[in-house]
Amino acid sequence: MSSESELPARCQDCAKSSGVIIHRECNICQEMEFNEGILCDLNRVVQDQSNFTCHAFRPILTLAGTSVSSVSNVSAAPKGRAHRQSDLQLFCSDKMKYRRALALQKLDRDPNNVFMEFKYHFVWNVIHRKPAFRGSSKYFGFVQDTFLKCGELVGGFASLLWLAPDHVHIYVESDGEKSVETIIQEIKEFSENVIAERFPDAGERVAAGIEIWDEAYFAETMG
Repeated sequence: MSSESELPARCQDCAKSSGVIIHRECNICQEMEFNEGILCDLNRVVQDQSNFTCHAFRPILTLAGTSVSSVSNVSAAPKGRAHRQSDLQLFCSDKMKYRRALALQKLDRDPNNVFMEFKYHFVWNVIHRKPAFRGSSKYFGFVQDTFLKCGELVGGFASLLWLAPDHVHIYVESDGEKSVETIIQEIKEFSENVIAERFPDAGERVAAGIEIWDEAYFAETMG
């Protein structure tokens, strides 16, 4: 993460006005205790400081009222419980059961062969962290179906973990034939085109003629 002296002025003001380090409107961020500073860094790394834009900026007044209670609610939840429940739902889905059964069949037919499978957690922002998906219940089902279709692009499985107003969490399983960068670029391009066609208002909330997803991304392996 960037040191305070390297931050754009807007980021320095935001850091002074908020002690919150977990995104308030993202269940996965709360369950995983995913530091919001990562989202901030992704937003900064692709921008020029002289023309920096961030729609997640929180002025000093957000210290009062509801923001304090929302932080209390997050910290009160038992650590990891909700995250384990989310993982269980994903790993017990029909799609995952089918993929495991298929892998066992392949191994049965050719026990000397090696089958590689990489599991990833990807995160990326809407451009400038603009809340294009505020009221995400309207979008979630369609966006989830869109990412499921991306499985063919990555030689495996892709699933939307959470659609926050200004970013997404994606779970991906890949056969290792493509690099992480290639996987992410192909998923972004496909999902962006489909989502923009189905929900033009999401694209309009970013800016006319500009892509929905930011160029930067966060990636970690999960096994």
